[in-house]
Amino acid sequence: MPHFDRHVFVCVNERAADHPRGCCKAKGGNEVRDALKKELTARGLGKAIRANNAGCLDQCEHGVTIVVYPEQVWYGGVTVDDVKEIVDRHLIGGEPVARLVLADPPTSEPTG
Repeated sequence: MPHFDRHVFVCVNERAADHPRGCCKAKGGNEVRDALKKELTARGLGKAIRANNAGCLDQCEHGVTIVVYPEQVWYGGVTVDDVKEIVDRHLIGGEPVARLVLADPPTSEPTG
């Protein structure tokens, strides 16, 4: 079984165009995912870091949403232009990109 140092999940969920929460696919989720995969491959990181599609991460208002494991760092509003910075600073350098980190990331705690 392959071992990955990190998994990066990119939301590509699609909702109806008139849905009030929007969706990551309409905000460029597929393009962000493709750019991330391309960047990881170009840098020879594809065997250490896995980029995957994700269904709804329940952060639609903050899309495109990405979550990086095992750190559980949640990013929102990610664009294709942000991908290289995320790879450089976080995935290689270990420092999350603060300007993209969601201020109130989801938890597994019940919200009442």
